[in-house]
Amino acid sequence: MICAARRSQGGRQGQRGTALPVVLLIVSMMLATSAAWFEGVLFAARNTSAVIDQMQSFRAADAALVLCSRALVDGATIALPTPAQSGEPQDWRRQQAFEARATTPVRSWPGSARPPQCLVEAWRIEARPTVRAFLVTARGFGATDDAQSWLQMQLVVEGMRIERHWRRVVAQPF
Repeated sequence: MICAARRSQGGRQGQRGTALPVVLLIVSMMLATSAAWFEGVLFAARNTSAVIDQMQSFRAADAALVLCSRALVDGATIALPTPAQSGEPQDWRRQQAFEARATTPVRSWPGSARPPQCLVEAWRIEARPTVRAFLVTARGFGATDDAQSWLQMQLVVEGMRIERHWRRVVAQPF
């Protein structure tokens, strides 16, 4: 009987201290899993914020493009370059020229750092000398100045007929 009691006590002594490493292992696994989930949630939130910012700037640029094109077609006074140049205009690519001549069709845009801007440039199409052509470039902003979208529309006016060619500028020109 004494031997059996000693064996049972010795068995318990051999098992002592094994629960702590097992608990620490489970806690560390839970901590690693929760940290990974937290990083994933942060990444998703940043990505969502960037997408919303991009959509905001795109909508602002689209509205400016529509308003400036409509004003141009309706004959409103928009700052135009003095002579129409041959070949597609390039002033929209130069920051100083764009900033100096761009107009703001609306005073502000909800959620944007700055109101959207547009620049209208006249140009001549060599193959069609009887038409009037314009390049309308619009820039919209998101919540920061860094979030920008650039859109363009080529308007070709021939009598009462108006051709519109839309395009998105993928990279900021300056």
